[in-house]
Amino acid sequence: MPETLRDSAWKRMLGALGKASVYFVMGVFALMTLYPIFWLIMNSFKTTREFQMSQLTLPHAPTLQNYVEAWKMGDFGLLFPNSVLYTVGATAGIIFFSLLAGFAFAKLKSRATKPIYNSFIIGILLTTQTLMIPLFLEVNLLGIYNTRLAVLLVYIGAGLPIGIYLSTEFIKAIPTALVESARMDGAGFFKIFLKIIVPMSVPVATTLAMLNITSIWNEFALINILVSKTELKSLPLGIYKFSGSLSTDYGKQFAALTIGMVPMLVFYLIFRKQITKGVAAGAIKG
Repeated sequence: MPETLRDSAWKRMLGALGKASVYFVMGVFALMTLYPIFWLIMNSFKTTREFQMSQLTLPHAPTLQNYVEAWKMGDFGLLFPNSVLYTVGATAGIIFFSLLAGFAFAKLKSRATKPIYNSFIIGILLTTQTLMIPLFLEVNLLGIYNTRLAVLLVYIGAGLPIGIYLSTEFIKAIPTALVESARMDGAGFFKIFLKIIVPMSVPVATTLAMLNITSIWNEFALINILVSKTELKSLPLGIYKFSGSLSTDYGKQFAALTIGMVPMLVFYLIFRKQITKGVAAGAIKG
């Protein structure tokens, strides 16, 4: 066999082995990610007795009673709509105000731009634990304790530092000539924002949606100090009930966890293509 053909055969073989190795590693990681989800959902259809006797097998007599009782005991009929409201409302607010501020910081330069921008960026360094007492005192001082408005305002404010940073860096890459030409045509800044900046900022908006939807949906610490009425709480606080006296009732506990997890899984399954395109476009733009 000629040397060139031998080299070509070795390259093809090495390429095939490389691909196989990559697919193997990806398959292992996919299995490690999906199996715990499958295990949780599978055991949510078992009674506690059946789970204690067999934790790794499929349920012998699947039952939906765990979901019915978990829904009632966790007050999920009240808490589920609240979680949807807080997640959708706060995420929309974070995206809108982040893009608006990012546009101002990136394209409307003034002496105050840098100090104000830096004051927002400092917020990235603050943790939830350091903000809990000041936020509690502030919402009481404003008279909005035990209101949905307090929850939404706090969630939006907590998401703005990273949102403004990402939006500003992304909008800086948008040609300033577009803004200047629109100004010459008589367009105001808000019209430029809505007609030019927002459509071109879909990738960073998608990234912000990904970051905030899951974090707000699962948020527990802040809302626990902002509201005390059951009708104003969110799903994680309802799920928390199953970690106390009901901690050994595994069937209901797994059902409650599944109820809280499924909406996020459905969200990613429905919007996976848009999320992938948005993140990829944001990476290329950056």
